[in-house]
Amino acid sequence: MGEGKAPRVNAVHRGLQILELLAGQRKAWSTSEIARRLRIPKSTASYLLHTLESRGYLHREEDGLYRLSMKLLALGSQAQHGVEVREAALPILRHVVADTGITGHLAVLEGSAVIYIERVPASGFIQMDTWVGRQMPLHSTSSGKALLAHLPEDQLEPLLAGATLQRFTPKTITSLPRLRQELKKIRETGFALDDEENTPGVRCIAAPVFDRFGREAAAISLTAAAQQITDGYLPRIAEKLKDAARQTTRAIGGTAPAASRKEP
Repeated sequence: MGEGKAPRVNAVHRGLQILELLAGQRKAWSTSEIARRLRIPKSTASYLLHTLESRGYLHREEDGLYRLSMKLLALGSQAQHGVEVREAALPILRHVVADTGITGHLAVLEGSAVIYIERVPASGFIQMDTWVGRQMPLHSTSSGKALLAHLPEDQLEPLLAGATLQRFTPKTITSLPRLRQELKKIRETGFALDDEENTPGVRCIAAPVFDRFGREAAAISLTAAAQQITDGYLPRIAEKLKDAARQTTRAIGGTAPAASRKEP
């Protein structure tokens, strides 16, 4: 391991030790106490504590003592939610893949990207270049657009405002007015289409899964070569996929929004 990497790895190790120490105790800790317990210089402890506080993982009280914030609880809750969605969706996804002969994915919103948390490959010689953990753009993928379409305005607008609508193919949507129009269509039809917008020769369809508050929780999608998802076959696949998304929504105790967002 190079010299440049060792200090960073050690800092991560020490930072995690601090979080574990505070998690195991009910009382708040001072910088000096943490430094003594972990046998590290007080200056190092102070730097790490300041970093963790600035990232929202620690709360510094008026007397200078540190406690864990609620951020770790929120992260744990999100992780657990992802596990629940995946477990509920997997058998349903396997069924729709077997029914259509098309590779299926389960994806969630991760910052300003969409990430695959499950993949069920279809049998056959044509395989999609996808994998669990792969991050994809929001504006050019069906899963990304399905998730964007059902975000509340206060979450959607910052994403769109900071978005770089990169062109991947001649069909990629690269203007915000066009993307907004596309999101409106998705809310009306109940599914999103990537019509060779992210990868030439590949089509993808996605439908949203909702949680118990009627918020988007994930997207189920089917991805195949364009000749497999023809214009004639598209409506049938879309209905199968929307039904799979509805089943998954029910399986996690979710409910679809009572009404679509009002359009201007």
